[in-house]
Amino acid sequence: MSLSPDDSAPADFDFIIGDWKVRHRRLNQRFAGCTEWTEFEGLSSTRKVLGGFGNLEDNLLFFPDGPFRAVALRSYCKDSGTWSIWWLDGRNPTAIDTPVRGQFKEGVGTFFADDLLNGNPIKVRFTWIPNPGGNPRWEQAFSKDGGSTWEINWQMEFSAMAKA
Repeated sequence: MSLSPDDSAPADFDFIIGDWKVRHRRLNQRFAGCTEWTEFEGLSSTRKVLGGFGNLEDNLLFFPDGPFRAVALRSYCKDSGTWSIWWLDGRNPTAIDTPVRGQFKEGVGTFFADDLLNGNPIKVRFTWIPNPGGNPRWEQAFSKDGGSTWEINWQMEFSAMAKA
């Protein structure tokens, strides 16, 4: 059964609803001056939830050392006009990552969180670029200096899968 979305639900993430092939690029080491990337494929399927005030993204990532599943859950707060995004990695199914929070401005979604990497405080930034007429893109960046500088460490490009 599919429930109808609420007419007042935001359309910010409508560009990613559906089924996708994903091209991943992941930096091999973080905060080490690394310039080497590992590239791999994946699949992603996103559906609206919460009457359109949220969505759920189911992922299958084909890492070189073996595939794994993960899920992103996004929810919209009408009061603040912001989205929260959580990540749950199937390799560690008992821990949901710290949510990033933000919004879309001028067609680009930017989301931030304070988190830890190897016990050290960092800032996390997700950037969503809908790219109307082209392939949507996402990137993740970390900052260890409070957001003055950023190191991009993961990029994804989505290609729509043909409908059966």
